[in-house]
Amino acid sequence: MFRTALRNVFAHKARLLMTAFAVMLGVTFITGSLVYGDSLNQATTAKATDGYERIAVNVSADADPANGGRPGDLDARTATALAKLPGVAAAAGRVDGFAAVADRDGKPLGNGEDAQGGNFAPAADGKDPAYRFTEGSGPTGKDTIALDEATAAKGGYRVGDTVRVGTNKGASSYTLSGIFRTDGTKLPAGGSLTLFAGATAQKFFLEPGRYKNIELTATPGTDVTQLLSRVESVLPKGTSAATGARLAQIKANLATSGTSTMSQILVGFAAVALFVATFLISNTFTMLVARRTRELALMRAVGATREQVRRILLTESLLVGAIASVAGVAVGTGAAALLQTLFADTPAAPLVLTPTTVIISMLVGTLLPMVAAWLPIRRAMAIPPVAALSAAEHTAPARPGSLRSGLSAALVLTGTAAVVYGALTTGNDARTVIGLGAAIALTGTIGLIPLLSRPVVTLFRPLLTRLAPVHGDLAVRNTVRDPRRTGATAAALAIALTLASGLSVLGASAAQYLDRATTHALSADYVVKSVGGQRMTPTTAAPLKKLAGATYSPLNQSTGYRLGGSESVLTGVDPATIGKLLRYDVVEGSLDSLAKGQIAVADFKAEQAGWHVGQTLPLERRNDQRGSLTIGAIYQADEQSDLMPSVTAPDLLVARYDSTPSTAGILVATDGGPSRAALAGVTRALGDNPTLSVLDQADIRAQDSRGIGDQLNVFYALVSMALVIAALGIANTLAMSVLERRKELGTLRALGLDRAGVTLMIRLEALLLGALGATLGTVMGVFLGWALGRTLQANVAGYELVLPWGRLALTILIALAGSLLASLWPARRAARVDIPAATAAQ
Repeated sequence: MFRTALRNVFAHKARLLMTAFAVMLGVTFITGSLVYGDSLNQATTAKATDGYERIAVNVSADADPANGGRPGDLDARTATALAKLPGVAAAAGRVDGFAAVADRDGKPLGNGEDAQGGNFAPAADGKDPAYRFTEGSGPTGKDTIALDEATAAKGGYRVGDTVRVGTNKGASSYTLSGIFRTDGTKLPAGGSLTLFAGATAQKFFLEPGRYKNIELTATPGTDVTQLLSRVESVLPKGTSAATGARLAQIKANLATSGTSTMSQILVGFAAVALFVATFLISNTFTMLVARRTRELALMRAVGATREQVRRILLTESLLVGAIASVAGVAVGTGAAALLQTLFADTPAAPLVLTPTTVIISMLVGTLLPMVAAWLPIRRAMAIPPVAALSAAEHTAPARPGSLRSGLSAALVLTGTAAVVYGALTTGNDARTVIGLGAAIALTGTIGLIPLLSRPVVTLFRPLLTRLAPVHGDLAVRNTVRDPRRTGATAAALAIALTLASGLSVLGASAAQYLDRATTHALSADYVVKSVGGQRMTPTTAAPLKKLAGATYSPLNQSTGYRLGGSESVLTGVDPATIGKLLRYDVVEGSLDSLAKGQIAVADFKAEQAGWHVGQTLPLERRNDQRGSLTIGAIYQADEQSDLMPSVTAPDLLVARYDSTPSTAGILVATDGGPSRAALAGVTRALGDNPTLSVLDQADIRAQDSRGIGDQLNVFYALVSMALVIAALGIANTLAMSVLERRKELGTLRALGLDRAGVTLMIRLEALLLGALGATLGTVMGVFLGWALGRTLQANVAGYELVLPWGRLALTILIALAGSLLASLWPARRAARVDIPAATAAQ
């Protein structure tokens, strides 16, 4: 039986090629996902734990609640005492904090959140074991710094250049003394690291003479556990110690927690691709078994049992899956390497191909064709040998009253009801309900597609017959000839279009919401924000007074208020300029009331608390300050907006209650509007400080939507794999259909249909299959996008459904173009049918 199955595989290798290719793509996807995930985990772990092997014990200063949160005492005396302990080779005191490096245009380099600064702590030999200098040497004076290799390359800096660096204490220019490499204990992935001389770093990041932690290296042969005990016995109050191995384990756990999410997403899309491939495999085996009905019946007539024939066919599917899986594992490993190249921010590391990945990929790739082929084989085995030998194969039409149609309709109704219920409720499990409902409805729709194929295809008939009367009519008839085959082929495309359309709706709706929440209320040309979330104060904006033609106002936030019994945050603004910088849509009262010492309140805040214009509210603060404020205006605002305050107050009023408010941003407008010169002027006025980022409206939109855009691009790339597999399904269906219809095609050619006409007919059939899948998939995708969007409206005020007609149309056009491309080879084969041989065939 195995030899027979192997012979049949090679005998029908052309027919099985696309099936094998679909399996290979699915296995490629799942192998690539697993290899990339494992490689990313290993690389992230290696990067996060790199360097901890040189640290025997780390002593850190903890916040002491009994001393006002002040860190414990770690100073030079502590370091000296620890260095004298038995087994300690050296003790290096460390401080670190925020330090942003400016490029040559004054803009911050790299990721501001990971802009780090630290101290150069040389040992007796003048070297710091934490850093390996490739150029120059470590900083020794207050006016010198050293930069990590990547940051220096980004900025184009060489030893001896002047570099602008900003910390929480301000910005200054320094001479670059050296460029170094370091490990993960010091430099986070994608971040920057600036080294200062010890005293300079202590002044910036802590206090003169004090350290945040002290790293101990051990002499050879020292037991680290015993060393830890000795260290703990002499530690001052408010400090703690841990081994380097323990810290490495903590860092590894933290580092890999984020990478697992991406791996799960990739595996999820791999499952979708394999699900789509199932339809292609099942369709192919349905057509293969149907064409070999007489052959299989003859085998049974000469003595083969039904079970033997079934095993032969299942072995064929197993062989196809095994061959495709081997290729998929190899290609998937290469795809993982490509992903590492595309995601340049991820740490580089060798690819990790584990035995578990190979086993999972091979099992999925070999078992999937067997599962997909089981139903077609079962149907074929139900036909008596005599009937199969004496009758031509015919197709059972999809009937409205069949059990399959009734069950599918019930699933569609149940799933749709669950999706609508989840969309209209606001519970925490709403998205879970929608997900389950979508899966049920999609399963039912797949079962109903054979029944829906005729009416949906009929909708396109007038258009096709108008463009090509004869060829269009033939294409429509051929498409609905076998509804189940048509439905299975279109189902794969419908699944891919459902995902693409749903993502498009969610992405467009989220983009519009973010645009409203970020820049809709902004009239200013620029917003000044701190890099890495560092604290700004009202004095940060003071240098803008000297900038000619500039109108500005800081947003000075003050917290800890109970206003009219409601927890509130007051935002102090300049009453004379704020109306030119923020777009206040006043619904009651006047914004001029700010100049009179009154406040303006957002409509959602006023509605929640039951406030109105003219109402005087009692004010209490945590420091027992009391007073009263009068509402002078109520304005429309988005509760999620980063710029529009919930309570706007005159800056002098806020200063009365809070002498140290935190500035959330500085709004700036310049004469003549935004320009390169205006941007340079604002940056220069603020002291070319790399801790401050000057953003125009386009920058703000890009910054707030970057995460969503990047994620959607990744998802679109993943969905494209399902589209490719669906296109292969169309190509396979048409190719098999051409083989089945050789006599029919030969007759049409004999009656006068030329090669161009045959080609046009096959291509129109492909377009009909694409249109059927695209129509159903787009409708389901928009429906799911609406449902998921409804769950966001309860928590995200201002979120509205947006139908991106252009993007949806583009997705449909791509699907149709893919269908047309898939028809090229089958159409070419159909046009080259030999007329005498085809018409003489039985």
